[in-house]
Amino acid sequence: MPACQAAAVRLLLVEDDPTISGPLMEGLRREGFEVTHAQTGAEALVAGPVDLVLLDLGLPDLEGRVVCQELRTRGAVPIIVVTARGAEIDRVTLLDLGADDYVVKPFGFRELVARIRAVLRRASSEGLAPLAKIEVGDLIVDRRTRTVTHRRRSVALSPKEFDLLVCLGEDPGAVRSREQLMHDVWDEHWWGSTKTLDVHIASLRKKLQADLIETVRSVGYRLKVPDAP
Repeated sequence: MPACQAAAVRLLLVEDDPTISGPLMEGLRREGFEVTHAQTGAEALVAGPVDLVLLDLGLPDLEGRVVCQELRTRGAVPIIVVTARGAEIDRVTLLDLGADDYVVKPFGFRELVARIRAVLRRASSEGLAPLAKIEVGDLIVDRRTRTVTHRRRSVALSPKEFDLLVCLGEDPGAVRSREQLMHDVWDEHWWGSTKTLDVHIASLRKKLQADLIETVRSVGYRLKVPDAP
């Protein structure tokens, strides 16, 4: 069953290559998204309101960077840039464009979906107070006091371990990519190895004394949702 329930999330896919846009739209619709397709920058700029834009930088009419900047001047719709030119774009350029994230072709579909959901979560939480407590089965994470209990046992965590657990606990069962966890927990300009993430995950598992954090191969991690009794 798709993770997106209730009203379908509306995506605008701006991509001129039908060999990419066709399978991508089909896959996104299977995930529960409502997808509108624009083949040019001009079509993107006249499209109706959506919840997120997937924007290819290599468009046949307008420069993708110009389209990104124009969309940003019109509102706060989240934008994920899709580019084949990984060497020509970095996080600083990305921020200058006004985009929220980017993926480089060729990309994995599961990674793209994880990034879409992560950006949507961040966008929907802006201006809203986060839940004071996250409760997943026997795990309780109290944001206000920055305390964690599992099976009524207090668990002492480092600041980064706590932030990492909060990140995973905000959407139990959803996969968070390694890149997104590094971005959210460490720093959006982090350029170092992701090995530190693995070390913190291993420490979390040991301190929780339970297999609550699942590795999703080639993607990232997720917090397991306990089976219903």
